[in-house]
Formats: sequence, structure tokens, C-alpha cells
Amino acid sequence: ELDFIGVEVHQPGVGALLREIGERQLSNLRLVRHDAVEVLQHMLAPDSLAGVHVYFPDPWHKKRHHKRRLIQPALVDLLVSRLTPGGWLHCATDWEDYAQQMLQVLSDARGLQNTADGYAPRPAMRPLTKFEARGLRLGHGVWDLYFVKQPT
Repeated sequence: ELDFIGVEVHQPGVGALLREIGERQLSNLRLVRHDAVEVLQHMLAPDSLAGVHVYFPDPWHKKRHHKRRLIQPALVDLLVSRLTPGGWLHCATDWEDYAQQMLQVLSDARGLQNTADGYAPRPAMRPLTKFEARGLRLGHGVWDLYFVKQPT
């Protein structure tokens, strides 16, 4: 009943997803192999997305690389512009310091409201990703953030 657009730049990830789409015979998923920022900027209209999932983005765990992290104020502003009023942004990570950064960036974003007091409980609809499973095996926690775009 829902349509999805998957955006992935990593070719092996695209191949694995295409294989799974075929195995499950899914017809409600389109895949774009491209940079997510450019897709948001040039391929998606403002107020066009009901929601966005960002699950386990690269944590760029070295402090000197934190500027490369996906969840940054400029990207969040772009995401908010593409969400419909009432649309949601759901992020998850298994790196605690990245979770803290995400919480701060999303909390500071204009037009977004946190649905939880801090981190959200893991929703049943979020699949267990290989990155999450790996993080759990390594003893990492997992942090979900669920924010909603407020009507203007």
C-alpha cells in the first residue's frame, strides 16, 4: 500500500537490494543509485515525501571525519523541505556519539518535533539491518530518533 524510493550510492548494496526485490517480488520500490543529497536537491520536489528512513549511516567514527556524517544541519534542512507537513524523519544508529549528534541536530532543526523524550523506542516496523545486527554482536547500543515535520 506504500511506495518507496531507495537511494544508495554503493554498488554492492544496490545489487543486494535488487536481488531481494526480485526474490520478494516487490513492485512498490524504486531504486536510485546516486548520492542522496543530489537526489534530494534535484530529483524530489518540496513537500513530496511522506517520510524518510535513514538507518545506520556511516558513523565516520574518527573525530576528524565527523564533518562527513550524513546527518548535518544543511541536509536536515533539505530533508525537512522535502517532507509533507506531518511527514516523518526516522534515523537509527549504533554509534552512541553519532546518536547524540543526530539528536542535537534534529532537535535544533526548524520545523521538526521529536515524538519522544530523547530517543524513541525501536519501532516494530524497522527491519533488523546487517549493520544493526553487527553492532549488537559487538555490544553496541542502538538509538532510534523519530521526528515529525510540523505544519507551517
